[in-house]
Amino acid sequence: MNVRTTVREHTLAVAAVLSTVALALVFAAALRVVPPELLPRAPTAVVDAIPHVNALVSAVAFVVVVLGVRAIRAGEVEHHRKRMGTAFGLFAVFLVAYLYRVALEGPTAFPGPAAVEQFVYYPVLGIHILLAIVCVPLVIYTLLLALTHSVAELPETRHPTVGKAAASLWLVSFVLGTVVYLMLYVVFPG
Repeated sequence: MNVRTTVREHTLAVAAVLSTVALALVFAAALRVVPPELLPRAPTAVVDAIPHVNALVSAVAFVVVVLGVRAIRAGEVEHHRKRMGTAFGLFAVFLVAYLYRVALEGPTAFPGPAAVEQFVYYPVLGIHILLAIVCVPLVIYTLLLALTHSVAELPETRHPTVGKAAASLWLVSFVLGTVVYLMLYVVFPG
Protein backbone atom coordinates (compact mmCIF):
# COMPACT_ATOMS: atom_id res chain seq x y z
CA MET A 1 0.00 0.00 0.00
CA ASN A 2 1.47 3.38 -0.97
CA VAL A 3 1.34 6.62 1.00
CA ARG A 4 -1.38 8.18 -1.16
CA THR A 5 -3.65 5.19 -0.64
CA THR A 6 -3.00 5.18 3.11
CA VAL A 7 -3.74 8.90 3.37
CA ARG A 8 -6.84 8.48 1.20
CA GLU A 9 -8.19 5.70 3.42
CA HIS A 10 -7.39 7.57 6.64
CA THR A 11 -7.73 11.21 5.57
CA LEU A 12 -9.40 12.40 8.75
CA ALA A 13 -6.84 10.70 11.00
CA VAL A 14 -3.90 12.00 8.95
CA ALA A 15 -5.39 15.50 8.98
CA ALA A 16 -5.82 15.26 12.76
CA VAL A 17 -2.18 14.22 13.26
CA LEU A 18 -0.82 16.89 10.91
CA SER A 19 -3.06 19.54 12.50
CA THR A 20 -1.92 18.55 15.98
CA VAL A 21 1.73 18.76 14.95
CA ALA A 22 1.19 22.11 13.21
CA LEU A 23 -0.67 23.62 16.15
CA ALA A 24 1.90 22.23 18.61
CA LEU A 25 4.62 24.03 16.64
CA VAL A 26 2.58 27.23 16.67
CA PHE A 27 2.01 27.10 20.41
CA ALA A 28 5.63 26.08 21.07
CA ALA A 29 6.82 29.16 19.16
CA ALA A 30 4.24 31.48 20.73
CA LEU A 31 5.05 30.23 24.23
CA ARG A 32 8.78 30.36 23.43
CA VAL A 33 9.37 26.73 24.41
CA VAL A 34 12.66 26.77 22.50
CA PRO A 35 15.00 29.34 24.05
CA PRO A 36 15.57 32.12 21.47
CA GLU A 37 19.34 31.86 21.84
CA LEU A 38 19.18 28.34 20.35
CA LEU A 39 17.67 29.65 17.11
CA PRO A 40 19.77 31.05 14.27
CA ARG A 41 19.50 34.82 14.33
CA ALA A 42 18.75 36.70 11.12
CA PRO A 43 19.92 40.31 10.85
CA THR A 44 17.75 42.70 12.85
CA ALA A 45 16.48 44.38 9.66
CA VAL A 46 15.17 41.03 8.42
CA VAL A 47 13.44 40.21 11.72
CA ASP A 48 11.96 43.72 11.86
CA ALA A 49 10.67 43.40 8.28
CA ILE A 50 8.76 40.17 8.93
CA PRO A 51 5.48 41.78 10.11
CA HIS A 52 5.41 44.06 7.06
CA VAL A 53 6.26 41.27 4.63
CA ASN A 54 3.67 39.05 6.31
CA ALA A 55 1.01 41.74 5.92
CA LEU A 56 1.74 41.77 2.19
CA VAL A 57 1.73 37.95 2.05
CA SER A 58 -1.64 37.92 3.84
CA ALA A 59 -3.12 40.45 1.43
CA VAL A 60 -1.92 38.44 -1.56
CA ALA A 61 -3.20 35.20 0.01
CA PHE A 62 -6.60 36.82 0.59
CA VAL A 63 -6.84 37.76 -3.09
CA VAL A 64 -5.65 34.31 -4.19
CA VAL A 65 -8.27 32.55 -2.01
CA VAL A 66 -11.01 34.80 -3.43
CA LEU A 67 -9.82 34.03 -6.96
CA GLY A 68 -9.74 30.31 -6.10
CA VAL A 69 -13.32 30.43 -4.85
CA ARG A 70 -14.42 32.33 -7.96
CA ALA A 71 -12.63 29.79 -10.16
CA ILE A 72 -14.43 26.80 -8.69
CA ARG A 73 -17.78 28.59 -8.90
CA ALA A 74 -17.07 29.11 -12.59
CA GLY A 75 -16.19 25.43 -12.98
CA GLU A 76 -12.51 26.15 -13.57
CA VAL A 77 -11.15 23.27 -11.52
CA GLU A 78 -7.49 23.56 -12.59
CA HIS A 79 -7.42 27.30 -11.84
CA HIS A 80 -9.03 26.55 -8.47
CA ARG A 81 -6.39 23.92 -7.64
CA LYS A 82 -3.51 26.22 -8.59
CA ARG A 83 -4.88 29.17 -6.67
CA MET A 84 -5.71 27.23 -3.53
CA GLY A 85 -2.30 25.52 -3.67
CA THR A 86 -0.70 28.95 -3.99
CA ALA A 87 -2.76 30.23 -1.06
CA PHE A 88 -1.60 27.29 1.05
CA GLY A 89 2.01 28.01 0.07
CA LEU A 90 1.61 31.67 0.99
CA PHE A 91 0.06 30.65 4.30
CA ALA A 92 3.04 28.35 4.97
CA VAL A 93 5.51 31.18 4.21
CA PHE A 94 3.55 33.51 6.48
CA LEU A 95 3.43 30.97 9.28
CA VAL A 96 7.13 30.07 9.18
CA ALA A 97 8.14 33.75 9.18
CA TYR A 98 5.65 34.64 11.92
CA LEU A 99 6.69 31.74 14.16
CA TYR A 100 10.36 32.50 13.66
CA ARG A 101 9.87 36.12 14.71
CA VAL A 102 7.66 35.24 17.68
CA ALA A 103 10.10 32.54 18.83
CA LEU A 104 12.90 35.13 18.75
CA GLU A 105 11.13 38.25 19.94
CA GLY A 106 7.98 37.09 21.68
CA PRO A 107 4.57 38.57 20.92
CA THR A 108 4.46 42.24 19.93
CA ALA A 109 3.11 44.43 22.70
CA PHE A 110 0.17 46.66 21.80
CA PRO A 111 1.48 50.26 21.77
CA GLY A 112 -1.89 52.06 21.83
CA PRO A 113 -4.21 53.24 24.59
CA ALA A 114 -5.29 50.69 27.22
CA ALA A 115 -8.99 51.14 26.43
CA VAL A 116 -8.41 50.37 22.73
CA GLU A 117 -6.25 47.42 23.71
CA GLN A 118 -8.90 45.97 26.02
CA PHE A 119 -12.05 46.64 24.00
CA VAL A 120 -10.82 46.49 20.39
CA TYR A 121 -7.36 44.96 20.00
CA TYR A 122 -7.77 41.91 22.25
CA PRO A 123 -11.21 40.94 20.90
CA VAL A 124 -10.00 41.26 17.28
CA LEU A 125 -6.78 39.38 18.09
CA GLY A 126 -8.69 36.69 19.98
CA ILE A 127 -11.14 36.07 17.14
CA HIS A 128 -8.26 36.07 14.62
CA ILE A 129 -6.34 33.48 16.66
CA LEU A 130 -9.42 31.32 17.21
CA LEU A 131 -10.26 31.32 13.49
CA ALA A 132 -6.64 30.59 12.57
CA ILE A 133 -6.64 27.60 14.95
CA VAL A 134 -9.94 26.31 13.53
CA CYS A 135 -8.71 26.83 9.95
CA VAL A 136 -5.61 24.67 10.31
CA PRO A 137 -7.40 21.29 10.47
CA LEU A 138 -10.04 22.37 7.94
CA VAL A 139 -7.46 23.50 5.40
CA ILE A 140 -5.26 20.44 5.93
CA TYR A 141 -8.24 18.07 5.61
CA THR A 142 -9.48 19.80 2.45
CA LEU A 143 -5.99 19.78 0.95
CA LEU A 144 -5.50 16.07 1.72
CA LEU A 145 -8.82 15.25 0.06
CA ALA A 146 -7.76 17.21 -3.02
CA LEU A 147 -4.39 15.47 -3.15
CA THR A 148 -5.77 11.94 -2.78
CA HIS A 149 -8.88 12.04 -4.95
CA SER A 150 -9.43 12.67 -8.62
CA VAL A 151 -11.38 15.73 -9.72
CA ALA A 152 -14.32 13.47 -10.59
CA GLU A 153 -14.32 11.96 -7.08
CA LEU A 154 -14.06 15.18 -5.09
CA PRO A 155 -17.76 16.12 -5.25
CA GLU A 156 -18.52 12.82 -3.50
CA THR A 157 -16.19 13.70 -0.60
CA ARG A 158 -16.45 16.34 2.14
CA HIS A 159 -14.10 18.56 0.09
CA PRO A 160 -16.79 20.95 -1.23
CA THR A 161 -18.48 21.37 2.17
CA VAL A 162 -15.36 21.61 4.32
CA GLY A 163 -13.63 23.67 1.63
CA LYS A 164 -16.37 26.32 1.74
CA ALA A 165 -16.10 26.60 5.50
CA ALA A 166 -12.30 26.61 5.39
CA ALA A 167 -12.17 29.32 2.71
CA SER A 168 -14.70 31.51 4.51
CA LEU A 169 -12.98 31.27 7.88
CA TRP A 170 -9.56 31.66 6.27
CA LEU A 171 -10.64 34.89 4.59
CA VAL A 172 -12.03 36.34 7.83
CA SER A 173 -8.85 35.32 9.65
CA PHE A 174 -6.71 37.06 6.98
CA VAL A 175 -8.78 40.23 7.31
CA LEU A 176 -8.60 40.24 11.11
CA GLY A 177 -4.86 39.52 10.97
CA THR A 178 -4.49 42.56 8.74
CA VAL A 179 -6.50 44.65 11.23
CA VAL A 180 -4.14 43.46 14.01
CA TYR A 181 -1.15 44.44 11.86
CA LEU A 182 -2.62 47.89 11.14
CA MET A 183 -3.30 48.47 14.83
CA LEU A 184 0.24 47.46 15.82
CA TYR A 185 2.26 49.12 13.08
CA VAL A 186 0.16 51.81 11.38
CA VAL A 187 -2.56 53.22 13.65
CA PHE A 188 -0.50 52.99 16.86
CA PRO A 189 3.13 52.63 15.74
CA GLY A 190 5.41 51.72 18.63
